[in-house]
Amino acid sequence: MRFNELRICITLILVATFLQTGFSQNQKTADSLIAVYETNVSNQNNLSLIFKIINESLNANTKLKFSNLLLEKAPKDSLKLQYSGYLQKANAFSEKADFPEALECYFSSLKYAEQTKNDAFIGAALIGIADTYSIVENPFNAQKYYLEGIEKLKYTNDSIKLGYALYNLGDQYLKTGNSNDALSYTKEAGHIFEKLNDVRALAYVDGNLGRVYAEKEKDELALEKINSAIVTLEKFEDYSPISEFLAYMADIYAKKGNIKKALTYAYKSLNLAQKYQLDDQLSQTYLKLSNLYEVQGNFKDSYINFKQHIAYRDSIANLENIQKMSALRTDYEVSKKEAEVNILQKEAEISQLKARRQKAAIYATAAIIFLISLLAWGLYRRYKFINKTKIIIENEKKRSDDLLKNILPEQTAEELKQHGKVKAQKIKHATVLFTDFVGFTRYSEHLPPQQLVESIDYYFSKFDEIIGRYQLEKIKTVGDAYMCASGLHNHSSNHTHNMLLAAMDIVDFVNQAKATNTQLASNFDIRVGVNTGPVVAGVVGTKKFAYDIWGDTVNVASRMESCSLPGKINISHNTYKIVKNEFDCEYRGKVEVKNRGIMKMYFVNSKNNITSNLSPDQTNNSLA
Repeated sequence: MRFNELRICITLILVATFLQTGFSQNQKTADSLIAVYETNVSNQNNLSLIFKIINESLNANTKLKFSNLLLEKAPKDSLKLQYSGYLQKANAFSEKADFPEALECYFSSLKYAEQTKNDAFIGAALIGIADTYSIVENPFNAQKYYLEGIEKLKYTNDSIKLGYALYNLGDQYLKTGNSNDALSYTKEAGHIFEKLNDVRALAYVDGNLGRVYAEKEKDELALEKINSAIVTLEKFEDYSPISEFLAYMADIYAKKGNIKKALTYAYKSLNLAQKYQLDDQLSQTYLKLSNLYEVQGNFKDSYINFKQHIAYRDSIANLENIQKMSALRTDYEVSKKEAEVNILQKEAEISQLKARRQKAAIYATAAIIFLISLLAWGLYRRYKFINKTKIIIENEKKRSDDLLKNILPEQTAEELKQHGKVKAQKIKHATVLFTDFVGFTRYSEHLPPQQLVESIDYYFSKFDEIIGRYQLEKIKTVGDAYMCASGLHNHSSNHTHNMLLAAMDIVDFVNQAKATNTQLASNFDIRVGVNTGPVVAGVVGTKKFAYDIWGDTVNVASRMESCSLPGKINISHNTYKIVKNEFDCEYRGKVEVKNRGIMKMYFVNSKNNITSNLSPDQTNNSLA
């Protein structure tokens, strides 16, 4: 039994609390803020106002619209704003029951949360992912992300968020039949809510404890807990869980053999579900009534309730593959139920015939029931297999897409997927960087292969992290040489500036590693060369394809590296003209370059400390 509305509500409570402390959702306030936003053009770039509108709004469509605006207008390197935008977008999709989109946005928010290293942010994203997986009935992933999220929330000292997460994990274990873990986590949540004096949450805990005790065949204790939950929730007029708890009491009395009392509780559940239009609970209660009437031998009412169950169940199904098969499945299941009812009715008529025909008729009926059950089981197994196969195919496709995006830039990967090939591009203004380890050949001759690879991986992994931070594009590595570029897809005016910042970070990291990391088998010095100018970019090959760039700019950047000195960043005159006001550059004079003649070169010593060079993330810290 799953409380979808409660699960979504808990997720939104967690998220709203994580993002800020001063807001409480109020649609009237949201409407007034929207009016301010729309009537004043200058406010349309006010990220603080957009953020307030999202948090005050109760309308999923409004929340989705302004979450997209926040993501569009916020700086890409402002981790907190990107995290907040994706998390609020996920909440909006979740309210709209578009769970695949919600899941994708939760994963995007988790990516930015992990970069902030904030346990509260990471915990909120993980619990959102877990709740979504639970709703779409993926128990393995749901349990995995609940446990990870709870581990993060334990370090936030926020009991209410931790309590809700523990409750949801207990409910998830109960759905998968693990009553021991369900009992443990539900009780742990109850201890937290008891300290907080949260009466409503304690009622949910009592209800789930009742379900757990029923699974453990402790029926009296189960009835006591469920009755306690119902009494409390009636005070809050929270009728959806009351309807489900009443249905569960019907199950308990049916197991005891008291069908009359079971029917009484089932109809109480049905009346509440009809009164408050709880379609999901209506479907389950009609099925329960069908089963109870069948046990009584009242096949007519059993058949009527079963048809109602099928109608409501298919009206609320929201998975694409179920929607496509709903008509066929409804016809099949109704016809199967008709066949079963007809067989049972004929069995009752045959029982009135002569005794010598009764035995043969019963055997014939049993054989027909067995064949129908066998057919139903086979169809059910096939249905499960098709669904499982679809999920595997979707997961493998996502893995393939992710792998492609790791090999190629995202825009290039999308073009390759859509057209099967990539057109070469001429970029008028790009910056290219080469690095090379000094004395690498000498080291490689004396080191075992494993240690050599570990040393190179140690450095290149950090280089990957640095260029990712500055939104640069890694091109390739050749031996101990590392090549990257900027301005290929993101044609911002400061891409050369970002490239030199990355180069300085690389040199600082190598120097620091040489001074402090004595565990490495080898410690290198590094040369760095940078040049700016036009390049041609494209994909070569058909099997092991690779993204690469060509042109005179690339050749000159390589020469800048080979003419550099250990621990130095050597740049060309083209690059110097762009960054001379932003960095402290030392003129080296004109240097003889192989196959190039005489060229002006400069060492980059440091970055000038001026206000205009603040990064977008620093500029927006006050807003975020």
